[in-house]
Amino acid sequence: MKHLPKKLLLSAAMVAAMATSFSAVKAATPPDTLVQAWQSDDIISLDPAEVFEFSASEIMGNTYERLIQYDITDVSKISGQVAESWTVSDDGKTYTFKIRPNKKFASGNPLTAEDVVYSLQRAVILDKSPAFILGQFGLDKNNVKDKIKQTGPLELTFEVDKPYAPTLVLYCLGNSVASIVDKKLLTQNEKDGDWGYNWLKTHYAGSGPYIMRDWKANEVLVLERNPNYEQKTPLARVIFRHIKETASQRLLLEKGDVDVARNLNPEEIDAVAKNPDIKIQSAPKGTVYYLGLNQKNPNLAKPEVRQALKYLVDYSAIADTIMKYKGVVHQNFLPKGFLGAVTTNPYKLDVAKAKELLAKAGLKDGFSVTMDTRSTAEIMGIAQAMQATFAQAGIKLEILPMDSKQALTKYRARQHDIYIGNWGSDYQDPNSNADTFAANDDNSDNAKAKPLAWRNAWDPGPLTAKTRAAVMERDAEKRAQMYKELQKAVLDDGPFVIFLQQTEVAAVRKNVHDFILGPSFSDNDVSKTKKN
Repeated sequence: MKHLPKKLLLSAAMVAAMATSFSAVKAATPPDTLVQAWQSDDIISLDPAEVFEFSASEIMGNTYERLIQYDITDVSKISGQVAESWTVSDDGKTYTFKIRPNKKFASGNPLTAEDVVYSLQRAVILDKSPAFILGQFGLDKNNVKDKIKQTGPLELTFEVDKPYAPTLVLYCLGNSVASIVDKKLLTQNEKDGDWGYNWLKTHYAGSGPYIMRDWKANEVLVLERNPNYEQKTPLARVIFRHIKETASQRLLLEKGDVDVARNLNPEEIDAVAKNPDIKIQSAPKGTVYYLGLNQKNPNLAKPEVRQALKYLVDYSAIADTIMKYKGVVHQNFLPKGFLGAVTTNPYKLDVAKAKELLAKAGLKDGFSVTMDTRSTAEIMGIAQAMQATFAQAGIKLEILPMDSKQALTKYRARQHDIYIGNWGSDYQDPNSNADTFAANDDNSDNAKAKPLAWRNAWDPGPLTAKTRAAVMERDAEKRAQMYKELQKAVLDDGPFVIFLQQTEVAAVRKNVHDFILGPSFSDNDVSKTKKN
């Protein structure tokens, strides 16, 4: 990577040595280096315009900057990152951003409004998986150059098609897809008008606290301190070692060969928690686990049956055993921490109540139904627990194990009875979940938009219009109340049995400080991490 300072260049041999052999007298990692054991085989690209996977999103959060950021301890507090300030026009459709002066990319090139405009236009024009996050504002490859314009060396305008709630627009501009890339560097590496895409998939062109130095797929990823970042990181480098087996992660952590283990199972966490040299950290994530009940199934289409199933889940037992450390009971579609999120959980295992509801539905002897289930230990374990509690009310649940691709293909074609899975918010605004759980503009089989409500063949009636109204409400308190009402309506009558919110957990050596797990994976922050 010739554009970066020579003193920071690492040979492949050095990277391999750092990643695999920290075996000094006391098998300890270097004091200026954080080493993490991590299942990171979901990384397929390092281009922020394409990144849509958890692991790569975390890398983006530590290596790139965006116009906007939020306080990870209170996501309602939005501030500028690359933006120094912004204004919104009276009609709510034009956002004017002023860029912080004297910012530089890792390459040494200055970061200006030209780079921001280029980055946002590039993401829309490339139209990769996360592009819809910007495209939902009426932007496409044909109009984006008219809608996002540079108006000065450090100023630009961003025009949307409707007067959306400003927080929705700002949260989306804080997403990884809106990361600011180095126009000059990418232009130098562009081939056949590809906007530097084929180069950036495996390289780096950002301004964040760390530089993405080296990536060997399914082996190791190395971040190095960015010498041009305004706040020097305490650590010189961060190394992510891809360690698939959780038992190996535990062993490396206990020996001191890694500082952090990211994927331990509940038994392993219990074991390492007793080690005085290791501490356990956790944080709630914006992901909910749920059952989707296909309304094409005549039994599941009965409102009493939908409600009965909500009384046939042993929520606390699942959270305390199968998902110990990895989830907490949560029954509403907005994760805790989002604007308007409702955190009360009115349902609990109540077989008598479920039987009463089934009798009202004309199904006092129960019925048979199938559940499409991904063949992972956690999901299979949850499905089996539900199979046992459903049986107490006479419901014969047949578990159909399959891989993720099979399960999703059936689900997206509305060919399931019950689907068990999880849903992660794409951005921190409540519309990310309301738009999929509470709205369905067209319930026909050939609909263009296919949210979760559509996948379960559910027409939410007036909730769709209420969801569309909520996204336009500019008063935060009124908007929060609208989402509370939407959650109650879906909780009462919707075809979803939401049962957990995901918790991310990491086992960390005691000498590591300020290792931060945030509300989304892109918020997991090592820019302030230090060791003693």
